Amino acid sequence: MAKKDKMTQLTDELFTFLEGEKLVMLATIDHESDIPNVSAISWVKSVDKGNIRFSVTTNSRTVQNVKKHSGVVLTVIGLETVYSIQGQATILEEAMAGVSLKLAKINVEIDEVMESMFWGAKITTEPEYEKTYNKKKAEELDEEVYKALMN
Repeated sequence: MAKKDKMTQLTDELFTFLEGEKLVMLATIDHESDIPNVSAISWVKSVDKGNIRFSVTTNSRTVQNVKKHSGVVLTVIGLETVYSIQGQATILEEAMAGVSLKLAKINVEIDEVMESMFWGAKITTEPEYEKTYNKKKAEELDEEVYKALMN
């Protein structure tokens, strides 16, 4: 049986999928305990097929975790499967300009993209979330963050 080639970048379909608001799980290594830490994030955007950017609050453990251990895994549930995207994270800005909250801009240079869904199954419903605070303010903040992420 032929071995599958290692995917080192996003497919066209996955790139497009990560253009909008998606719930993504982020795994880092905790800077104090050196054990895995998993966070749910939603300000995520594909920059190109080899890079993904995301934003978290500046006081998030994620910022300190990435400073100590740059290796991360983004878990994406969608397109009828689960993807594990491994890469090296770099903090581009500790506090993004033009955003009303103190948010860090983090880039992940992709090392490998793997389908990690168990064999013989598919995702039939993608995760959804609802923002529970002022809808207008949420939309304004999202616009600020996505614009700053791509600058």
